[in-house]
Amino acid sequence: MEPKVNNKPDCKKNEQTNRPPEAPPKFVIGTRIRGSLKSELCNPQNLNLRVGAQVIVETHDGPKMGQVVSNKIINIRKDVAFSPPKILRIANENDLAKEKKKEEREWNSKQLCWGLIDKLGLAMNLSRVVYFEEMNKSVFYFTAEGRIDFRELVKQLAAKLRHRIEMRQVGVRDEAKAITGHGICGESLCCSTFLPEFTPVTIRMAKDQGLALNPSKISGVCGRLMCCLQYEHDLYRSMIKELPKIGKIINTPEGSGKVVKNDILKQVITVRLLDDDYMMYYHLDELRDYLTKPQEKPTAPTQ
Repeated sequence: MEPKVNNKPDCKKNEQTNRPPEAPPKFVIGTRIRGSLKSELCNPQNLNLRVGAQVIVETHDGPKMGQVVSNKIINIRKDVAFSPPKILRIANENDLAKEKKKEEREWNSKQLCWGLIDKLGLAMNLSRVVYFEEMNKSVFYFTAEGRIDFRELVKQLAAKLRHRIEMRQVGVRDEAKAITGHGICGESLCCSTFLPEFTPVTIRMAKDQGLALNPSKISGVCGRLMCCLQYEHDLYRSMIKELPKIGKIINTPEGSGKVVKNDILKQVITVRLLDDDYMMYYHLDELRDYLTKPQEKPTAPTQ
């Protein structure tokens, strides 16, 4: 007798494939998912949610705890490709207890890893630990100057925790982003609030803005150049195009002088007159015609 072939799974698969995509939600709501530094738009479905409510959100890594951080917003994106995560339900007591147990487990794993790092003498700094219950594994994030041989560390962690262990080395910027904090401006760190990704920041940006090249003034809490140096860099570059370079000899209404300072935002040029050794301050508009004239060469003194 020939075995019977069950085609029902294939039929269901075909039905799911041919099923039209879901229509975009009418409303979206800002939610900060646990483990994420920034809020993202989620589909509240038919739930009536308030700001501060704890909810369970459907993610690629399974259901996760989240907190509502905004009221409902009308979804202006009507394209079908926009499919925000769905909020499954409001978190109940069991979810909160489960989340608390998870946090305790991560803290104990962190304490254990710190002890093993000291015991093995590894030159690494543990940043944070995230436990994924659905995959039964913990991810340990750390920073280090170079490559670290952590095979023995992983072996001992797996023996004590009895689940999969994954080590991920991150940069100092990523660590500051995860830890969060405040910059010298007094505001929350840009990387942990609204910056979607890191972009290169160079010392040239600080020079173009006329900033003192003092590491304590232009470096963030991560020890790297502050991300905010790039925000107004294009504006500064456009404003310094017409300003003379520092040290250049230029013509002025009072005679030739040497540029000693430029106030980029005020467009004010500080000039030391060659004849009188006197400091003069000019707005760019006052010197615009003089800067376009060819520079007269100073005559040699007669003996």
